[in-house]
Amino acid sequence: MSSDARPQELTYADVNRDVVRSLVETGSKYYITLACSIGVMLACFFFPWFYQLYYGIGASGVNHPSVWGTYLASFIFWIGLSHSGTLLSCVLHITNSEWRKAMYRSAEAMTLFSLCVAAMMVMVHVGRPWFIHWALPYPNQMEMWPNFRSPLMFDVMAITTYLTGSSIFIYMGSIPDFAAVRDRTTGWRHHMYVVLSLGWRGTDLEWHRLRWAYTFLAVLIIPLAVSVHSIVSWDFALSIVPALHQTIFAPYFVVGAIYSGTAGIVTVMYFLRKYMNFEQYITKVHFDNLGKLLLVLSLIWTYINIVEIFTGWYGGTSTEGEAIRYRLFGYYAPLYWEMILFCAVAPLLMISRRFRTSFVPMLVLSILINIGMYTERFLIVGTSLSRQYLPDAWGLYV
Repeated sequence: MSSDARPQELTYADVNRDVVRSLVETGSKYYITLACSIGVMLACFFFPWFYQLYYGIGASGVNHPSVWGTYLASFIFWIGLSHSGTLLSCVLHITNSEWRKAMYRSAEAMTLFSLCVAAMMVMVHVGRPWFIHWALPYPNQMEMWPNFRSPLMFDVMAITTYLTGSSIFIYMGSIPDFAAVRDRTTGWRHHMYVVLSLGWRGTDLEWHRLRWAYTFLAVLIIPLAVSVHSIVSWDFALSIVPALHQTIFAPYFVVGAIYSGTAGIVTVMYFLRKYMNFEQYITKVHFDNLGKLLLVLSLIWTYINIVEIFTGWYGGTSTEGEAIRYRLFGYYAPLYWEMILFCAVAPLLMISRRFRTSFVPMLVLSILINIGMYTERFLIVGTSLSRQYLPDAWGLYV
């Protein structure tokens, strides 16, 4: 293996030094990026949200029959994006894959970030978030009580469990990192990391117990991650709406979640490598292996899409036939074929090892894949609710 594909021999001191550098060192670029992030968040999230709170949920284009719109599509997308971080880290940990070590912590952090964003999408779609406590199961004078048979309540419990498990998983693995920062910082940072490191000393017994607990959580989280997105798919599959009442939705959503999440990891790895000076840790080996995984997932995702269309056609009902025609040739047809291009055709480029080990092309492809996957989530919502049984109830979400 060439020296470009394999990092130089690094000592634990080198790793600790780089970990501490990434956590405590700042500069002009850091504050410029922070200011730009806050500006984008205010301009693209908080200001539009306040505008919607003032004028009503209809300001977002939600109407009848398209009562969900992009908010539910965004919720599904971010939940899916969260899956590959912790799930991939757990699978690679159990299989003792050495190349995971340079990427698993940032992948797990992507999981927590994505879950938090998904929860925000729910709050935005509520319309009146100051009444969110009405959804909690507590005795009240209105005699309101959540319907625990509703798939939406399944979502709340499953996602809360997954968020809790992922938080414990990433925190437990970060304890040695916190201890390394604790021993090399002063002031308020030192006191904060003293608390976070839980008195870690790095003894053989501590490492043994950490590896045992880490493996236990990895085995626990793998089925949990699969079940969470299966439950999200039941929000749709348990209805009788054409194009949604599909038994294949659970594996369809799980594969799509791992697919978009893996593409998200590629994007994160590129920016960490370029802007955090992690060239010695994130190498062509990581992009090559992630590219192989993306290629396999794209083929599975394409197969499931073909099966979904075939089963709808084979059913022979007019409602399913109309749903298929509307998706393929109707108002949203350009979005459908864009999704096919980005998620089924473009990933075939990763058959070439030269493409998989090229950083910029892999970055561009990973972004295109997630654009296509967001489009897929929107099409699930947009092309189904707007084309139900009665033509006089048809509409558009624009």
